[in-house]
Amino acid sequence: MGLPDFLVIGAPKAGTTALHAALARHPSLYMSPVKEPKFFLTDGPPPTRGGPGDAQTYREHIWRRADYEALFDDAPPGALRGESTPFYLYDRAAQRRIHDLIPHARLIAVVRDPVERAHSNWTHLWSAGLEPIDDFVLACRAEQRRIDAGWAAFWHYLQMGKYGEQLEHLYTLFAREQVLVFRYRDLLVRPAHALDRICAFLGVEPGVVTEVPRENVTVHPDRTVRHRVLSRALRTSQAAGTALPGNLALRITEPIERALQRDTRPRRPLTAEQRQALLPSFETDVGLLEKITGECFGDWLELRGDSGGLVGTRPNGQRQARNGRRRPR
Repeated sequence: MGLPDFLVIGAPKAGTTALHAALARHPSLYMSPVKEPKFFLTDGPPPTRGGPGDAQTYREHIWRRADYEALFDDAPPGALRGESTPFYLYDRAAQRRIHDLIPHARLIAVVRDPVERAHSNWTHLWSAGLEPIDDFVLACRAEQRRIDAGWAAFWHYLQMGKYGEQLEHLYTLFAREQVLVFRYRDLLVRPAHALDRICAFLGVEPGVVTEVPRENVTVHPDRTVRHRVLSRALRTSQAAGTALPGNLALRITEPIERALQRDTRPRRPLTAEQRQALLPSFETDVGLLEKITGECFGDWLELRGDSGGLVGTRPNGQRQARNGRRRPR
């Protein structure tokens, strides 16, 4: 009785925090007070090591079933219970654990342009002082080494955006009518419509919640000596803090985190050159996503300038029209 009826399963940096807050306003829905409990990511205690900051994140996991079920104790009678952990879509083992425990759950997946998602992900970690590589494309090229070294999923900038592969596996476990897939952009430009789709999917009254709270905009510290020194101090403190009890590690690192965010600029836009460098990583998967969903995602393979406008050439310098859209091979 204490398990959720539905889950927001992905993707990271695709508005799941704002969506969780919006759904919590619906009187027929009860969202867990801990937005991202991560319960299904492990079969027991989470790891204790990984990339920069991973150990602290692992401490936040609610991995004991009794603690997880307690998140839903205050749900009103008759309300549908839900939680949002955006890594569930990416993690195949998590998908299997969800199916084993709550096979009739409904699952909500928000997908975002994978290059934009990866850039937002990298910016988040760079701003936090955790990402040691100050070049977005170079950080993406270090991904496989980081995966091999056991860094947590949030460092998997490219793999996290391969939704075709993730949904292909998910549909081997869950019926399609149990899964709702929609675009992050719909939350931005048509929030009332997106929320009504979710309410209809969950079987609760639409039109009750019409707005999605604004998300915090990630800042982008400049590549200065100050940022480099503070970032190194933060990573060192977090690594040392794995051996400290309770919240003592946070008391050490929080002043450094605040200093990193001071006097910073808004997030820098993704450039056309960065986008062009990474588009080939997603061509095959976008095709798979279109095949699986029956929807068009070809705009994700278009080149855009800094302002988001289309650039008229593909990565190989040619042009191609496909169902009225440009798309690289």
